[in-house]
Amino acid sequence: MAQARTWSVGLVGVTGALVEVAVDDAPGAPGLSLVGLPDAVVRQSVDRVRAAVRRCGWSFPDGRVTIALSPAAMPKQGAGFDLALAVAALAATGKLVLHDVDQPVFLGEVGLDGSLRGVRGVLPGVLAARDAGFGTVVLPAAVADEAALVGGVQVLAAGHLREVVAHLQRRGPRLAPHERAPAPPLPPGPDLADVVGQVTGRRAVEVAAAGGHHLFLSGPPGAGKTMLAQRLPGILPILDDELATEVTAVASVAGTLPPGAALITRPPFEAPHHSASAVSLVGGGSGQIRPGALSRAHGGVLFLDEAPEFPRTVLDSLRQPLERGTVTVHRAHGSATFPCRTQLVLAANPCPCASPAGDAACSCGSLERRRYQARLSGPLLDRIDLRVQLPPVTRAGWLDRVAAPESTAVVAARVRAARGAAAERLAGTGLRTTGEVPGRLLRERWPVPRPALALAERALERGALSLRGLDRVVRVAWTLADLAGRTVPGPDEVGEALGLRLPAAAA
Repeated sequence: MAQARTWSVGLVGVTGALVEVAVDDAPGAPGLSLVGLPDAVVRQSVDRVRAAVRRCGWSFPDGRVTIALSPAAMPKQGAGFDLALAVAALAATGKLVLHDVDQPVFLGEVGLDGSLRGVRGVLPGVLAARDAGFGTVVLPAAVADEAALVGGVQVLAAGHLREVVAHLQRRGPRLAPHERAPAPPLPPGPDLADVVGQVTGRRAVEVAAAGGHHLFLSGPPGAGKTMLAQRLPGILPILDDELATEVTAVASVAGTLPPGAALITRPPFEAPHHSASAVSLVGGGSGQIRPGALSRAHGGVLFLDEAPEFPRTVLDSLRQPLERGTVTVHRAHGSATFPCRTQLVLAANPCPCASPAGDAACSCGSLERRRYQARLSGPLLDRIDLRVQLPPVTRAGWLDRVAAPESTAVVAARVRAARGAAAERLAGTGLRTTGEVPGRLLRERWPVPRPALALAERALERGALSLRGLDRVVRVAWTLADLAGRTVPGPDEVGEALGLRLPAAAA
């Protein structure tokens, strides 16, 4: 009777978890049992590995074989356990020394011919291996660059099962530690200077970037809503190491990280079509739970163009995750939690006909307009700090070349300074931006002088603001103070914050 053990990594959301792969070959009638909550892909891995081992000219255990994946209570999904299973099976037959195979972590899919193929979630998998004290990871060459993003771990890359076996047997060429090539410089993104006119819209985008506030842009077609939203990531600060690792891990699990990609340091931008389902937006799936667009935009911007065209239930599914900064997806076989600290940007036309000529050419009745605008629920809009109505760009604004619009670089510098001031104020709270500050903490730690709040309090009395809306006005006022270099918001900042949230008539 022979028994062997190797180590691999499974995924729970965007977090890796060490998995022990044990193979026991006992005498008796031939048979095979795979235990440890495997999904269909993992169950099929036995057939793939058996074919690959035999194709390479070796023998697969042929007695009463038991394969155990531990911890037994954790669901196992995907093809990432193939390599660990192949090495454990060869060790159980005596092909490999038992002591050698339980030192590294093995991660990767094995083809029928023995070739090694990349899998999703390599970055969080290697992070989990390092945190568990493993110093070496063996995986396919196709994902070696991604694995090398993690420091403190020796990455051994191979293209075929034979290379891994030769390395473990200390015969033939040894696998050399993989060295990642330097990352190329980031290409420039779209420039804010391309936006003609729209002074209020440009100001709203700057404030949203400085404080991490959600933004709603309303206006006729051609007013620049999409252009402004696409340029928001460019004025956001570059992601720090911790956040960049989280964002890259989400992209790795989602399968959107291209081969050889560097650590994602630019805030991501996601713009799903209005036909997207709640699962594609929030996350889920019938098999392995995958992050949705909301989590793929973690650290960046989620842009929903033509927002009223999205089903209302889909939009309302964003409410709780936007408040918490995480989304937990529950399924019958388990649950997964994904980060989603995202800036939401909604864009909408004023009515269904969306006439470029404005209200003068609108063919919609008042009831149609109300129904269209009511597709965005009150509770969702109440979570939006900035609501801006963009007017059509006039001929005078289009022809004006005297005052050149500020570029992304100029605005981004102001945003970085404002975020720096906010970071000093929020030090020790665990919060990154002013837009994340809970209302109670805002009132207790950083109260705004009552005289400065006079306009906002009157709006609260008239019912134009809810109490949550008042807190959001105060948050925006703090961001405006940071942009202006002031230590406390005054009446001007509160008044501007109120104007960026309420229509002119309500303000």
